Amino acid sequence: MFIDYAKIELQAGNGGKGAVAFHREKYIDKGGPSGGDGGRGGNIVFSTNPNLHTLQDIRYRRLYKAKSGQAGGSNKKTGKSGEDLIIEVPCGTVIKDFENNTIIKDLIKENHSHIVCEGGIGGKGNYHFKSSTQQTPRFSQEGEKGKRLIVELELKVLADVGLVGLPNAGKSTLLSVMTTAKPKIADYPFTTLQPHLGIVKYGDYQSFVMADIPGLIEGASEGKGLGHQFLRHIERNKILLFLIDCNEGNPQKTYDQLIDELGNFNKSLLDKKRLIIRTKIDTNCNEIEENWGNFAEEYIDISSISKDGLNILKDKLVSFLSA
Repeated sequence: MFIDYAKIELQAGNGGKGAVAFHREKYIDKGGPSGGDGGRGGNIVFSTNPNLHTLQDIRYRRLYKAKSGQAGGSNKKTGKSGEDLIIEVPCGTVIKDFENNTIIKDLIKENHSHIVCEGGIGGKGNYHFKSSTQQTPRFSQEGEKGKRLIVELELKVLADVGLVGLPNAGKSTLLSVMTTAKPKIADYPFTTLQPHLGIVKYGDYQSFVMADIPGLIEGASEGKGLGHQFLRHIERNKILLFLIDCNEGNPQKTYDQLIDELGNFNKSLLDKKRLIIRTKIDTNCNEIEENWGNFAEEYIDISSISKDGLNILKDKLVSFLSA
């Protein structure tokens, strides 16, 4: 199951209490204060793991709590620091502060770490408080409380090329023939219920990533259908392919609907490079050729079944990505 959202509570470790102690040594009378400092509380650290692809392991645990630092000891010994709690997430995870909806960190690169909740500083032992007027302080500091935070995690698929289209526009089939990905394919709407990624190879050692993400319907930007579950992933794509069935009687209306939903969700999506792809040309779609002529001056005809136009499409994408 593809899980791309989680809301969890974080509690960093508290700092340890400073110690109240006095130096005791043979032949030394009235040793001075020697209470050590408390240890630092453990941080909560998020780290990307390239082998993870969903937030499933995180979603079902509500509270993540790091260990607190230990109290200070005698002879100015500092208490042991609390161990950091490391939470591994997939590349492409956005961490947001739930209270004010601000982004704390966007973790894109592999093996990238960031401290999200800092542990409390340990309290000072009583030897810090000795002075000319206070030779034997019998008090110390409490350790600071660790930071507590509620965060939202959103996973946005990392892909160079995103496939945009209504349900059954042919996105899954195209991905299956251009890559080794195996998305579910059927002749009913919403076949794809989760994002699929595939690697398109070209040249000897070069490649790019293509993503088949659930289809758009009217009102998706308002959360209808698969709504935001789809739209958040397309924010990462460099190029958008608008796939429209060649049997579509009004391609302009379909294209406008797709553009409207993207713009309503995030206007910056409209600044991305885009290509219009007319799919399923192996079917009898010549009867409505004039509708397409009035709609767009440039588009690429493809058939994922007969493989017509796929090399032209690949070359076009490579030129875009290399520019």
